[in-house]
Amino acid sequence: MATKDPTAVERANLLNMAKLSIKGLIESALSFGRTLDSDYPPLQQFFVVMEHCLKHGLKVRKSFLSYNKTIWGPLELVEKLYPEAEEIGASVRDLPGLNEFYEYHALMMEEEGAVIVGLLVGLNVIDANLCVKGEDLDSQVGVIDFSMYLKNEEDIGNKERNVQIAAILDQKNYVEELNRQLNTVSSLHSRVDSLEKSNTKLIEELAIAKNNIIKLQEENHQLRSENKLILMKTQQHLEVTKVDVETELQTYKHSRQGLDEMYNEARRQLRDESQLRQDVENELAVQVSMKHEIELAMKLLEKDIHEKQDTLIGLRQQLEEVKAINIEMYQKLQGSEDGLKEKNEIIARLEEKTNKITAAMRQLEQRLQQAEKAQMEAEDEDEKYLQECLSKSDSLQKQISQKEKQLVQLETDLKIEKEWRQTLQEDLQKEKDALSHLRNETQQIISLKKEFLNLQDENQQLKKIYHEQEQALQELGNKLSESKLKIEDIKEANKALQGLVWLKDKEATHCKLCEKEFSLSKRKHHCRNCGEIFCNACSDNELPLPSSPKPVRVCDSCHALLIQRCSSNLP
Repeated sequence: MATKDPTAVERANLLNMAKLSIKGLIESALSFGRTLDSDYPPLQQFFVVMEHCLKHGLKVRKSFLSYNKTIWGPLELVEKLYPEAEEIGASVRDLPGLNEFYEYHALMMEEEGAVIVGLLVGLNVIDANLCVKGEDLDSQVGVIDFSMYLKNEEDIGNKERNVQIAAILDQKNYVEELNRQLNTVSSLHSRVDSLEKSNTKLIEELAIAKNNIIKLQEENHQLRSENKLILMKTQQHLEVTKVDVETELQTYKHSRQGLDEMYNEARRQLRDESQLRQDVENELAVQVSMKHEIELAMKLLEKDIHEKQDTLIGLRQQLEEVKAINIEMYQKLQGSEDGLKEKNEIIARLEEKTNKITAAMRQLEQRLQQAEKAQMEAEDEDEKYLQECLSKSDSLQKQISQKEKQLVQLETDLKIEKEWRQTLQEDLQKEKDALSHLRNETQQIISLKKEFLNLQDENQQLKKIYHEQEQALQELGNKLSESKLKIEDIKEANKALQGLVWLKDKEATHCKLCEKEFSLSKRKHHCRNCGEIFCNACSDNELPLPSSPKPVRVCDSCHALLIQRCSSNLP
């Protein structure tokens, strides 16, 4: 037989390895279902195979120190000459100057290079995230791992187990993601609190800005009236000066020097008045520009308020989505309970079958014992007959032949019974194996049941947290609606309570009276008399204070003191 060209065999081997690596990478990436990174083994082997393909038949570059064999030269030449990456497959063999880097028998110079370029088009379906920063791309070429492409039965079983483990891990990640989303509710609540505070601050700033605008408008009117008065005065003064000038012109003939002095003084007064008029006009322009800036600030404040209301609506939608996810989890748990019931019924049926098989085995053992006894009795009878056969050989030969026939029949019956016993033993062994397998499944079911109970407990806890958060959000919504109506009352109460020392919200973690910890359901409330922070149950009293005409919230201790003072007519 004619020997094949070793370079052609190398090209064929590299082409086949490229096909296997690309096919395995696409299949594993689609089954993996997530974005690939640089640590993914099939992706690493794909790069190793491609590096072997690019280095096949590469010429050695000579230098003063040593021989250098790299693939960066032809790749740079391809990038310079043909920037269109889509046309590389059709033009890679006809590139001018590619012979400088590759031998004539190299993979990139033959048809196999075009085939590999066509195979690379299929990698568009893969999403990968590669970080090349800090990598040594000039290191030695890696070794191809053929174990990834050679599979046996054990690898198939391990693959199925890995698929099951991946499904369990995905379920675990899903549950953890749900827990993370539920944990974000607390952060959302803090955001709602901060938005509420910023909303109240913006409303106060808006009221202050409106007051400033009113003040500026009043000042503008005053300045305009003053400007009009100044204009009137200047006009009157001009008229007076004109009359004086006319009189001075009449007396000009008599005293020219005095007239010049008076004319200069009038001219200087005119310049001063015109300068005053320009100053007033400049101040008016400044006031108009300040008014425009204040109007723009008011518009921006209104936009911020609308945006914060939109964020509150988005937070409510997120809470509804979390509620729907909890309902889906509850339905999945009910499905797992039905599966557990079905498996328990199958186990009960298998136990009934094993009981029946053990009863049949006992019956077969009893029959074997009876047959052995009959055989022993037959042997005893044969010995007796042989002793008698010495005297009665002719008459007993017929009986011996009959007994031998009976023995043959008994032996055949024994063989049949032994074979039947062996088959029953094999069936028993199979049933025992099935029982052991079912016991393992029952143990797994018991563990799953425990996990299910744990998940139920966690679900109940999450439901409690969800209900508390929902109640807190309802209270927040009610308070937001009531806060707009009670802004004037709060302003009056703040004016009355400017002399009190208010305790900060961050410093108070427990109620001062009942000493219970504050939470989403147990809100903080300031006493308008003493300034301390209490829960709703310890501060649900309203009394009119001397500093405010309307009733305000006070704590239980202040409520009792105020009532006692009122009853004893103390100040």
